[in-house]
Amino acid sequence: MQLSKNLSLKEVTRSQVAARLGISNQPDAKQTENLKLVATHVFQPIRDHFDVPIFVSSGFRSKELNKAIKGAKNSEHMSGMALDLDADTFGKITNKQIFEYIKENLHFNQLIWEFGDDDSPDWVHVSYNKDKNAHSILVAKKINGSTIYQHAGYGSKKDVWRKRN
Repeated sequence: MQLSKNLSLKEVTRSQVAARLGISNQPDAKQTENLKLVATHVFQPIRDHFDVPIFVSSGFRSKELNKAIKGAKNSEHMSGMALDLDADTFGKITNKQIFEYIKENLHFNQLIWEFGDDDSPDWVHVSYNKDKNAHSILVAKKINGSTIYQHAGYGSKKDVWRKRN
């Protein structure tokens, strides 16, 4: 099943961990609809703009899979609203270019610069919610073994830290 012109359901449900542990990672109808929305409103515009393949390193996660990988308890991946994108896989564009394109051109609920350095994130987390898109921009860092999320601010003095265990 195609979620958009260049993104299939198989791509967003693929998980080596799920396969290894025998965990089902198939979305229900509502989750599939959410995946279609994030594919249509976020993934496909990026793919069309850059005209290069974009790797989805993490898409839909069942609750059991999310628990197995120690994902956030309220992860939008479980509702089918989030994708982790990694352009570095193909080397034609950078993750920073994806991040900046989303930030400047698309509607999103959450956009996270995931780890990496000041030049480029290791991957880009983006979510889309048909009911509300908060345009929350965060930077994820590892500090003393914990993942810390910092509001990016982008022009504001807001600098709030949130810890995920």
